[in-house]
Amino acid sequence: MDETNTNISNGDRPKESPTLPAVGQTELETSDNLSSSSEEIIAALETPVDFDFDLPDPEDEEIKEFDFQKQVDEIWRVCDRFDLQTDIWRGRILRAVRDREKKGGDGRGTGFLNWLKNREITKSQAYALIQLANSADTLLAEGKLNPNSINNFSKRAFVETAKASPEIQQLVSEAAHQGDRITRREVKQLADEWTAMSSELLPEEVKEKASEGVLPARHLAPLVREMEKLPDIHLEEIQKEITESPDIDTVKLMTTEAKNLAKYLDAAAQVQTLRESAVDLELALEEAMRLECINTAADLVKQANNLEQTVGKLYTTWKRMGSLADRLYVETGASNPHLRSLLNCLDTLTNETIEVNLEEGGERLIRLKIISEGNSDFA
Repeated sequence: MDETNTNISNGDRPKESPTLPAVGQTELETSDNLSSSSEEIIAALETPVDFDFDLPDPEDEEIKEFDFQKQVDEIWRVCDRFDLQTDIWRGRILRAVRDREKKGGDGRGTGFLNWLKNREITKSQAYALIQLANSADTLLAEGKLNPNSINNFSKRAFVETAKASPEIQQLVSEAAHQGDRITRREVKQLADEWTAMSSELLPEEVKEKASEGVLPARHLAPLVREMEKLPDIHLEEIQKEITESPDIDTVKLMTTEAKNLAKYLDAAAQVQTLRESAVDLELALEEAMRLECINTAADLVKQANNLEQTVGKLYTTWKRMGSLADRLYVETGASNPHLRSLLNCLDTLTNETIEVNLEEGGERLIRLKIISEGNSDFA
């Protein structure tokens, strides 16, 4: 960590949190050394850390803004680094407890869930920490990350690196090994550069502009991701446009067009009404592009897909509700007037004509009549 003028109580810097050992082999350890591994974990977590920072006085006008920001940023980095290492170790502990339960528990994970409950940890939090530990161990085991470099990561940057492709992990790890401070911004920047420069979808002329800094990778990467969703037939025109005008405005325009194209093609392929018709979707697409209304057309087929799915869910829910109402009617009698009253009130939702007030005052009543043809026994 770079030296700064950060003031800390007692005139000392906080004690360093323990550097994560190269425990990528954690997954490969045998039962013979589990005991020693546990002792290392306990020792690491018991290492005292002085968090009694002397924050600069926010009301002290004699402290220059630059110095104030520098001091608080340094303290924040210490906390961020320790937070990352602590969460990795917590994930390893949780993984050990979970695996122990799998080996000798009841097979339902009850012991692990109770362990979490006693420590007020949710299941989702636990598995997020376990995933973080797995990612750290994988990066260390595969030699993609030097254990001493972990201190250069912010917690969120480390998580993003663990999710990234091997090529991006390598680039980020090299930057961290060189002492660079790695935040999510650096991970995204390296990921964008890799995406743009390694893609075969971008013409060489465009890549040259990117290497010269004329076309920033942060603009090209979204275009590449959208082009990857398109079939080859729709790529040529986009490639031609950005080759003829390799500038930021054209790249942004083509990114939007590629996004709309992908949305149109994806939604149109899922709309059952269109699959059962004789409409030529490609020709309709060409006309929409010529009239520059591809965004509207894409939204239309997307909404058509949503409506079909909503109707299917509505019908299934209506059938289920009718079945439950019939069962409750059979299981009750006239001696249960309140249950019968409940059933009578719900008739407007279980009849073939569904009635729903969209507003509390009842000023807008919607009626939907369900007419089912063919085999309807799928609720």
